[in-house]
Amino acid sequence: MRRLHAPGRAVHAMAEWARQHAGIKGVVLDISGVLYDGGGDGGGVPIPGSREAVEKIKASGLKLRFCTNETQATRGKFVEKLQRLGFNISVNEVTAPAPAACRILKERNLRPHLLVHDDLVPEFDQLDKANPNCVVIGDAADNFSYKNLSEAFRVLIGLENPILISLGRGRYYKETDGLKLDVGVYMKALEYACDVQAEVVGKPAKMFFQSALAEMEVEPQQAIMIGDDIVNDVGGAQQCGMRALQVRTGKYRPCDEQHPEVKADGQPSRPLCTSGNFLIQEHVFLRIGLKEEIICGGFPTTCACKLQFVKGPCTPRYRGDSLLMPVVV
Repeated sequence: MRRLHAPGRAVHAMAEWARQHAGIKGVVLDISGVLYDGGGDGGGVPIPGSREAVEKIKASGLKLRFCTNETQATRGKFVEKLQRLGFNISVNEVTAPAPAACRILKERNLRPHLLVHDDLVPEFDQLDKANPNCVVIGDAADNFSYKNLSEAFRVLIGLENPILISLGRGRYYKETDGLKLDVGVYMKALEYACDVQAEVVGKPAKMFFQSALAEMEVEPQQAIMIGDDIVNDVGGAQQCGMRALQVRTGKYRPCDEQHPEVKADGQPSRPLCTSGNFLIQEHVFLRIGLKEEIICGGFPTTCACKLQFVKGPCTPRYRGDSLLMPVVV
């Protein structure tokens, strides 16, 4: 076995992560900004290494669930796009806001006025939308016009008990041509105008994460969330009792690491150099898939779960049947 020499801080970090992550059985993955960036003629571009990462996680034996706030298409059409981009993913592996909202609307006999993207409307085909008694807002993109917002406002303000259901509350997201305003901005406008608090269906709502965990049949402490949104992905998962990593892709910004209220349990980093040398002083890697002893500075540290830190090269790569993901400590 290769002997890896590391400074005391890195050794301590590895041992601490091994202790914290014992018993991990499931991984919850965000999609936009983690697996791909949307936009463009092809509907998006995979983030390098993401397709292989999905395959390796599935091969590791860990349970996997995709948890997204995507509301610009039905869940079926969204999954079809991801499949065209080369991802091994099926509809029944994805937790999305629109199907969850439809269940809530049916259970409460609500008739929605929809302020959503045209491609999401078919998700609500089985619902009565005549004489609406609530408003459902999603990422409507170009449908967020003054006219459409005013119409949604008039419906809400005219109700004795106004109900606003928001499919997520994100502030912005990243596409191939840059950052875009998300549904949370327009949700806040309607909240302010109508003096109402929206019911959020989607991240960061606790119920949304609980639904994903239930599908995997794991407890919160047995799962890790990986996302690019410090508040909705990381903060939402942590409030549910999960641990969470924030990737440095998608909407990530350096200031996220100094967020006043949310601190990620780790930040997988972009490669900082092109050298293939093992630089433990700069990088620590999260390995998914194997149970092996790691030698660091002469001291063995063994992780009993399927997640463990190993020293790795400056670019993500594979060794054996395990996935190496860079993590800053």
